[in-house]
Amino acid sequence: MSQKITTFLMFEGKAEEAMTFYVSLFDDAEIVAVTRYGPGGPGAEGSVLHATFRLAGQEYMAIDSAVRHEFTFTPSMSLYVQCESADEIERLYAALSEGGAALMPLGDHGFSKRFGWVNDRFGVSWQLNLA
Repeated sequence: MSQKITTFLMFEGKAEEAMTFYVSLFDDAEIVAVTRYGPGGPGAEGSVLHATFRLAGQEYMAIDSAVRHEFTFTPSMSLYVQCESADEIERLYAALSEGGAALMPLGDHGFSKRFGWVNDRFGVSWQLNLA
């Protein structure tokens, strides 16, 4: 088996909501598997102990951490999406920024004619570029 690297996203109670939202936005997307905390476990019963999901064919992992942390996601690590149309980048930018924060508005930033950067409502950072 060859080595594989998978992006791992740690949430605090929002993993399933985030995965469901993300798979609604992209083609070739699905929640592949979810294992939940049971009664008496370290996490809230029914929350995500471990999950895998795919976006545009790329696999990701997610959990709901049973432990509170003093950190969250940071824009220094972001998911970069190469969009194929103006409609696609507009749709994704609007959906991902709703309830989140715009880091760079959609526009011509010199290195790209149409680029935007947002943190979504879960704190995950997304860079969107029009090919």
